[in-house]
Amino acid sequence: MFTAQKALFLYAVSPVHMGAGTALGLIDNPIQRERHTDYPVIAGSGLKGAVRHRFWQQAPGQREKLDRYFGRDTNNLNDKASDYAGAVSFSDAQLIAFPVRCGRAGFVYATSPLALARGKRLLAAAGVSGVESWSVSTPAPGRCGLINEDLLCNGKLQVDSYELEPEIDTNLKSIAEWIAANAFPNELKVDFFKEKFQSDLVLMSDDDFGYFVKNATLVEPHVRIDNDTGVAEGGGLFYTENLPPESLLLSVVMATDERSSYSKKAEAASILNDVVEANGGFGGLDAQLLQVGGDAITGRGQIIVSAVECLR
Repeated sequence: MFTAQKALFLYAVSPVHMGAGTALGLIDNPIQRERHTDYPVIAGSGLKGAVRHRFWQQAPGQREKLDRYFGRDTNNLNDKASDYAGAVSFSDAQLIAFPVRCGRAGFVYATSPLALARGKRLLAAAGVSGVESWSVSTPAPGRCGLINEDLLCNGKLQVDSYELEPEIDTNLKSIAEWIAANAFPNELKVDFFKEKFQSDLVLMSDDDFGYFVKNATLVEPHVRIDNDTGVAEGGGLFYTENLPPESLLLSVVMATDERSSYSKKAEAASILNDVVEANGGFGGLDAQLLQVGGDAITGRGQIIVSAVECLR
């Protein structure tokens, strides 16, 4: 049983490809999506693997501790992964806000009642205070709640190739301010995006938001080059889907007391503190840039991690 947990905001600063395998549709390499909502998601197992790899590379002198915290490497024939389970786990990262092209200000951060309700539930379960006061309205399809009137053009919000009927939402402003204060670390000097989130968060209906998260991701064509001829191989064209930069997701990192046979076993709170903060002999996660998913050699998968203070 996990006895310590902390919420983590994940903010994409590059395209992120968390692959879901080969698809039968037009996109050859789609991203992971939830079955019931079709929202983009980052699987907790992939997130845990990325964190473990980062720590493994950063702190080679701490690999014994990392094995105890994250579980042993099953590829090492000298280890028995079945001896004990790791003490750290990550939940799937759920989508909170999604960037959508806008006729003004470049883009807006789109969200929906469902996305905010799920985020509120996850934050409350992680022991975070301040979310119980969130009051979320439910716009009808074709309408939206917004904070910043400067986003409007001829009285409408122009997003991608659509126009939405706007309504100023005062409750949305307090939610945007809370999320911005917790999702954008001051240490990384991201004040521009913090302020933009506070002013340019837009509440869409679940239907409209669902359309954009399904159809407004970043899809890129790739070709395979023949090493001998230096030109594209026949049939080598394929399409890869990415979660776009400026997407915001929410996960929870959880810990239990150490399960190994080590003589001085660490307790859950201490393990969680080591993983999140930079005092465990490895870099920690809070206010750090983490690489997740595939295509790392092309600069994909860069996300900013921000831990939310738990007051329970």
